[in-house]
Amino acid sequence: MSHFMGRLQFGKAMVVSVDKLTAVRMYDKVQRHWQDEIARLEAELARTSGDARDALLVRLKFMRETDMAVVVSQAQNEIADFAAKGVDILPHRKRVVEEDLETKFKDPQDRLRIVFVCAMWMTGFDAPSVSTIYLDKPMRNHTLMQTIARANRVWEQKVSGLIVDYIGVFRDLQRALAVYGAGSGSGVELGESPVQPKEELLAHLQAQADSLRTFLQARGIEPGALLSTSGFDQMQLLADARDALLESQDVQKHFLDGAAVINRLYKAVLPDRAAQAFTQERALYVVLAEMLRAVTGGENPQDAGVMARVEELLDESVVAQRYRVREGGPKLDLSRIDFDQLAQAFRQSTHKRTEAEKLRALLTGRVNQLTRLNKTRVNFAEKLQAMIEEYNLGSANIEGFFQELLQFGRDLDAEGQRAAREGLTEEELAIFDLVVQRAPELSRRDEKAVKALARQLVGKLKTSALVLDWRKKQQTRARVRKAIRDELRALGAQEGELGALLGKLYAHVYEAYSDADTSIYA
Repeated sequence: MSHFMGRLQFGKAMVVSVDKLTAVRMYDKVQRHWQDEIARLEAELARTSGDARDALLVRLKFMRETDMAVVVSQAQNEIADFAAKGVDILPHRKRVVEEDLETKFKDPQDRLRIVFVCAMWMTGFDAPSVSTIYLDKPMRNHTLMQTIARANRVWEQKVSGLIVDYIGVFRDLQRALAVYGAGSGSGVELGESPVQPKEELLAHLQAQADSLRTFLQARGIEPGALLSTSGFDQMQLLADARDALLESQDVQKHFLDGAAVINRLYKAVLPDRAAQAFTQERALYVVLAEMLRAVTGGENPQDAGVMARVEELLDESVVAQRYRVREGGPKLDLSRIDFDQLAQAFRQSTHKRTEAEKLRALLTGRVNQLTRLNKTRVNFAEKLQAMIEEYNLGSANIEGFFQELLQFGRDLDAEGQRAAREGLTEEELAIFDLVVQRAPELSRRDEKAVKALARQLVGKLKTSALVLDWRKKQQTRARVRKAIRDELRALGAQEGELGALLGKLYAHVYEAYSDADTSIYA
């Protein structure tokens, strides 16, 4: 029980026993310890608060929801035979007969997470989410190879499967490999083994940690100093480290990739005691990675929340639940930003890269939102990308880059308010822009006529053409095309340009509207 809960990657597990009776007895024993642990956590819950309480609740929820089952083949007189030995097989047999346990166990989302077997599901059974096999049964040859393969299927973030060998069964591994390994379609090359000592995984973790530490030190970031401080000093060092990692997108990616590898390897090694040597360093990298993502994702971090989560992570000797850095806070509303005040804050900040990255992420989100509503705004996305690429190539310093972002933000703010200035809604403006796109400068009279078309077309589509599931039927699609064509002809579009305009407007309507009440503008 402790081993499974300490793995920190909640895949599924198989317990392989020597015979049916032992499988049932092992189930009963694990259930007793499982319920004892739930009771212990419930008692501890009454004495905790805050983030520690949240972590306990996550662990308790997982344990309460976890289902276990015994899957063994049926035999004559088994109920009496098991009862004579003090074991009740009836509830287990009832589940095997009445439930589709195989489908449940193969489904990564199903709560059937631990099964107890002895012969069934040993060969010809594929469940990629199985990450741990507890082996307490002599095996050899083909059955042994199949059991190894059971834990090594690729699944989500599983680095490798783990087989806990209670009886030294892998003494027969080389013999099995000679017969069923290389050259037999197993994917095992000559001289290779599908099973490696856990020490090799630890060595890989050590090498990755050393590499990332060197990478950080080259940028003036000392992990040791970060781990030896606390409170405000630690927050300041973390903020400095984050700012240094925002040097370029390549630097960010290198760090985030390295932190992800260390995190995955760490969880693969757990619950080995040797993993504890990496606990604090791995927690530091997780926190720093989440701080980076919070900035690049456009969040407005609140340092107090980060500090509490940092201290919680760094104080834990073994972390056995999912976590995240709580850098919550509302997303900034671009229309309410005082750009002059933002410029002043940037000049006073000691973390200029962080301030620039937060503004870039905010502007990227706003550009994506506005472009989704009106495809003619794609030039804003192109301009922002060009600015970012120029900065990443070193053609602009951080001060110049921030000033460009500020001006871009002002332009974007003005674009977001253009519909109101034109006396149109956002959906009417999209029609208007598509019609006048690449057209010569309009006279006041022509502009007024195109605005009238936009209003009339949106109204006509919503009242008569955009019926439920209109995209699925040729007749309703034709009705939409006719509504667009009629309005364009009323505007005076000539045959030469009618087809192109009709195609652009129809493509927009098709993408933007599911029906009259469901659209990207709703």
